[in-house]
Amino acid sequence: MTSISMDRRRPPFIPPIPIILIFLIGFGFPLSVRPQELPPQTVRAGLLRLLGLEASPESIDYVQRKTQFQLHTLLTEQRHPKTWNLSERLQKDVADGLKALFSVDEDILARLEALASDRQAVEPFVAALEQAVLDQRRIYIYGCGATGRLAKQMESSFWRPFWRMVKADPRVWPKLESRLSPSVEDDLIGEMTGADRALISSLEGFEDLPLIGRLQLADRGVSRGDVVICVTEGGETSSVIGTILGALDEWKENGVYDPAETRKKLFFIYNNPDERLLPFTRSRRVIEEPGIARINLTTGPQAITGSTRMQATTIETFVIGCALEEALARVLGRSLSPKEMARVGFAGGLTIEQRLEDFRSILEEVRRNIPAIAALTTLESDTYGAGRFSTYLAGRALITVFIDSTERSPTFRLFPLDTTAEPKRKCWIQVWTPAAELKEAWRSFLGRPFRGLAPEIYRKPFEEEIEDPYLHTAALESLKKAGDDQQFLYDFSFSEDNVRKRGPQKDDLGVVIMVGSEAESLKKAGSPFRKFSDLFLKSGSRLGLIIVGGEPGTNMTELLPGTSGPFISLDISSADDPFGLRRQVGLKMLLNAHSTAVMTRLGRVIGNTMTNVSPSNLKLIGRATYLIQSHVNDVLSRPDWVRLNGRSEPIAYGEANVVLFDAIAFMKDKKEAVGQTAEVALSIIRILESLRQRRGLTNDEALEIVRKVGLNQYLAPVD
Repeated sequence: MTSISMDRRRPPFIPPIPIILIFLIGFGFPLSVRPQELPPQTVRAGLLRLLGLEASPESIDYVQRKTQFQLHTLLTEQRHPKTWNLSERLQKDVADGLKALFSVDEDILARLEALASDRQAVEPFVAALEQAVLDQRRIYIYGCGATGRLAKQMESSFWRPFWRMVKADPRVWPKLESRLSPSVEDDLIGEMTGADRALISSLEGFEDLPLIGRLQLADRGVSRGDVVICVTEGGETSSVIGTILGALDEWKENGVYDPAETRKKLFFIYNNPDERLLPFTRSRRVIEEPGIARINLTTGPQAITGSTRMQATTIETFVIGCALEEALARVLGRSLSPKEMARVGFAGGLTIEQRLEDFRSILEEVRRNIPAIAALTTLESDTYGAGRFSTYLAGRALITVFIDSTERSPTFRLFPLDTTAEPKRKCWIQVWTPAAELKEAWRSFLGRPFRGLAPEIYRKPFEEEIEDPYLHTAALESLKKAGDDQQFLYDFSFSEDNVRKRGPQKDDLGVVIMVGSEAESLKKAGSPFRKFSDLFLKSGSRLGLIIVGGEPGTNMTELLPGTSGPFISLDISSADDPFGLRRQVGLKMLLNAHSTAVMTRLGRVIGNTMTNVSPSNLKLIGRATYLIQSHVNDVLSRPDWVRLNGRSEPIAYGEANVVLFDAIAFMKDKKEAVGQTAEVALSIIRILESLRQRRGLTNDEALEIVRKVGLNQYLAPVD
């Protein structure tokens, strides 16, 4: 088979065709004609005729009626020029590829510096948070997917541990107790679409429902007067928009709606330019609503196209965390002396502007460790390439590590985390924490008991108020997987039972991640971190260490005499970091780049696009369609393709969508391939190889090429 050239240095050719014309071009010719051989150098008359495909009802419905979920015009969905040829760079030189990934984080730095220079950009937000604490009101942070995990981290990793530390200090808490809510540690609620179960993996149908955002708002007891912060990377997530509009409606329904007042309570945080979002009705309702305060954190395209878990979520995490820190500094400063403030982590009297500007030092420290990160990336990708598995152990860093590991599955089309019922390991990665059993592990994670969705609250509204047939079915099915019982399916404790069932084998990889003083426990034979390290080394596994904020100058030999392996040390001080925000953000950036590089080296990224994306909701169906269209048209426009195969018309969005839905239906019957073979790769190869051979390939034929060659090799330059 002749391979095909793909020039990743320039953007793909996508004709600027209005959606109605895309539909006509995609479907406006006979759809049931048998495939036929075409003579050389013939311009094709229609892709679907060549493939012998008819547009399915689902595809027709999507292209005609789901235009509000076709998001490829958004800035976050574009390809970043700095990482255009990322997959090639990472194959040749891992450190060079990591440099490219971290170079995109400079976009965050530029946006934060702009925010810091404009005091009014975040001051109303800080003031609202400060007043909420003083008034003993709740703060509700809601997101979906990556931003939902951000919300959970704000509650469980930052807010609750901080207040528990303050309450435990006999010199400080008595001075604060009378001024604050007795339940202050529970007064920040971090919630995500689908509740705690969605931390593991997304629940199909929920993201596309404004209704679920409203229902969760009421379910969590949030009321008029509480501060509601809704976070969406793209600015268009339906469940998040439903939440902020639901909170606004509470003010309107009570007859006290005053935009000047509600803007002090309701905040919408997002990462796309307003002009890109205004064509989408649901986004426009928020952008044009005078009663909602908006904080636009646009940084530009992501390092991996559309992967908003990276730069978009990083800047949102950092800005919200800095604003919360500043608000608490003002609240506590009313009652505590400078020495007492230092005891709870506020030693330097930093302003919000200084907090935002401190991102530069975090980025510099992460980039300083690129050679060490490259060593871990190489080791982990080689581990998976050899058919082996990895296990990460984390304590204070648990949420950050867990989030990165779970986000690998939808981003790169991996098997999701193994359940307790799984007889043997399928998921490449698992995360453990020092805990004796399942419930203790969840409590270590969340700082509270697991909290799911109660079916009796959600089932009836789902049955009666969801009009779209697909969403109606999907939401009711996902509701069965969102209850409190779901916690028992996942056990990430470092327990004897887990070691027995899923312990390390020869050539596996163990990664220990420690924050601050946790590193010292590695020297103690009975500590969980030392026991984990010894377990993996004795089993013939490899070991990597990541320390965030350890003692300067610490090395792996000092911590574990006689061992060697990848050792990463982020020197990020705990000074003026009361939440541990800077350490966790630094670790997040490191892990996001590392896991992206690992999966790219394994062929799960082409150029800088997620060609293994799972089309599991309306937004991702649109992204998958656009990826098919853009990659195919990029190849068709190359001189090598034209020279070898003749000039072909660019394929239309509607055509790509028909092929995608056919691939989705086909893969549902290939149960053994679910979780490993992406419909996008199948569709791209089927289209291009059909055009090359001038006959319509079947899905089975295309799947054989995917399995034997893979998309990355298929799109390699012509030999």
